[in-house]
Amino acid sequence: MRARTAPVVIGHRGAPGYRPEHTQGSYELAFQLGADAVEPDIVASKDGVLVLRHENEISGTTDVADRAEFADRRTTKEVDGVAQTGWFTEDFTWDELSTLRARERIPGLRQHSSTFDGHYPLLRLRDLLDLIDRAGEGSARPPGLVAELKHATYFEAAGYPLDELLLRDLADAGWTDRAGVVVESFERTVLVKLHDRGFRGRRVYLLEDAGAPADRVAALGSSAPGYDTDLSLRGLYALGSAAPSAADRVDGISVETSLVLSSGSVSMALFGEDDAADVGAVTSDLVDLAHSAGLAVFCWTLRPENAMLPAEFRTVAAGDTGGGAGTDADAAWGDWRRHFSILLHSGVDGVFADHPDLAVAVRDGR
Repeated sequence: MRARTAPVVIGHRGAPGYRPEHTQGSYELAFQLGADAVEPDIVASKDGVLVLRHENEISGTTDVADRAEFADRRTTKEVDGVAQTGWFTEDFTWDELSTLRARERIPGLRQHSSTFDGHYPLLRLRDLLDLIDRAGEGSARPPGLVAELKHATYFEAAGYPLDELLLRDLADAGWTDRAGVVVESFERTVLVKLHDRGFRGRRVYLLEDAGAPADRVAALGSSAPGYDTDLSLRGLYALGSAAPSAADRVDGISVETSLVLSSGSVSMALFGEDDAADVGAVTSDLVDLAHSAGLAVFCWTLRPENAMLPAEFRTVAAGDTGGGAGTDADAAWGDWRRHFSILLHSGVDGVFADHPDLAVAVRDGR
């Protein structure tokens, strides 16, 4: 077993627990709160500009639905096999997108963040690279970048090769040889293309606990192997040290927190925040298996709200009534310290957090 080091804390879309995600305010706050790196989600505009949004359908995170001049852009599309109705980045030029303002994606849980609705414009990838450069001025360890390419097969079919556009923006910003650049995707095809185009950073394969990757489904239909095949021991080695080629090999995997935990274990309820030595009793063997295959392991997403925590870590404060999503009980913070502590002591190499300061505090024993 390899020696364990303190995991890096990655500001997931900045610091969206406090500011609307993917905005200048969110990223700058993440730097201030001690994030080692930040993670943007990347989609494309009509004119090939890389834009930072969680999805290419933007009605839930911008004011586009309130803009009369864009009413006729509302449409229905199938993205990765799922029909969606709304407004899509690839139907707007960057000049048009730049007039929109960001909104909190889950205002029922993050009412404070929603007070910043309408305050921030959207960002391009090149804007974030500038923010990172400024944040790192005079620092021996400037913040890193962990960029997620969204819906790569979909965008490729629409004429927007995200791998090419990413390398263009990195080159234009002088980031081609920049240390600390990681690109991740739920689709291996785009990671292979990045290697073949000479990308010099690290490539990380995102894995879910169910379903199949969109690139495989596009190629093989309903017979496409699911993510579970990648998560098997054979699958992990095929991603890592036993990969058939350098292009096929990835540097790491990034998984849901549920895949790191042994959910439902009796020991989970007994695990205390300071029981780091006993963390093996409440975690799966995925991290050790992936490490044995030469893969780094990252997990997502650390969030403190009851609605976002596994059942074992939820609490209801006195006077709260509980109920559906968006209630006071859902928005209240649960036993997040214990949850974060288990994950941060599990041997993972990095965690994605919506509140980077909380993850840093637990990691550093504060």
